[in-house]
Amino acid sequence: MDFFIQQLMTGLSIGSILLLVALGLAIIYGSMGVINMAHGEFVMLGAYGAWAMNAYFGLGLLASLAFVFVGVGAFGFAVERGVIRFLYRRPLDTILATWGIGVMLQQAVRLFAGGELRYVEMPSLLSGTVSVFGVIVPGYRVFIFLFVAALFLVTWFLMFRTSFGTRLRAVVQDRQTAMCFGVNADRVYSLTFAYGAGLAGLAGALVAPLKSVSPEMGGAYVVDAFFVVVLGGVQSLFGTVASAALLGQMSGSLAYLANDTIAKALVLLAIIVLIRFRPQGLFATKVRS
Repeated sequence: MDFFIQQLMTGLSIGSILLLVALGLAIIYGSMGVINMAHGEFVMLGAYGAWAMNAYFGLGLLASLAFVFVGVGAFGFAVERGVIRFLYRRPLDTILATWGIGVMLQQAVRLFAGGELRYVEMPSLLSGTVSVFGVIVPGYRVFIFLFVAALFLVTWFLMFRTSFGTRLRAVVQDRQTAMCFGVNADRVYSLTFAYGAGLAGLAGALVAPLKSVSPEMGGAYVVDAFFVVVLGGVQSLFGTVASAALLGQMSGSLAYLANDTIAKALVLLAIIVLIRFRPQGLFATKVRS
């Protein structure tokens, strides 16, 4: 039983990090259909934002989260207004443009912050361990799990229980009809992209104490984030949660039985097989074409 609980907690820890990184992408890709290749760089900006708030202003990680969310979200708003809005319904151009933005962000960070590794200190309050059903678990991992759960609930409430969410879903279903009813589709898309970018920034800030911060760190997360979103089903927040949990449990269990390299290969093979037989994802949402 202790082994089962240990593996379950390991899988939940990995899955919560996957969901944390993928949640912003699920909003942008699932709602807007934008394949944002710069999502990993938004994660990287959040990590550097947390480092900068501590290095230059003396703020701890928890105190800097709000500033990181607003800062990266504002940058995402500017990117949508200046670039993305001219490329809707042109997926190849969007991929190339966002990939170019990602490269530019890497070089800009390397120019202004340097290329050496940076480190973000873990909050002392969360640096210890806690006992969960008799199993010792790092306190910061538990915090990430609870934070991601709260963040998901906030996102779900925003999308399905507010007037903004109603307008967004109307635009996704039928943009022209929604505009006929007075919905400002451009503003809805801009705010949605900004919110997704802000979530990516939060992901980077929270992952920073677990990983070294570097200009290239985003590339390690964007592929896994796309896997989670595509496997879960486009436009399905609950599908994103389910796929993150599934991939987290698979990665944790396979890494224990073999090693990380074999685990990644087997997880990738499982994703390919699942998408082969269910290309619409685990929880597909029907939309009007």
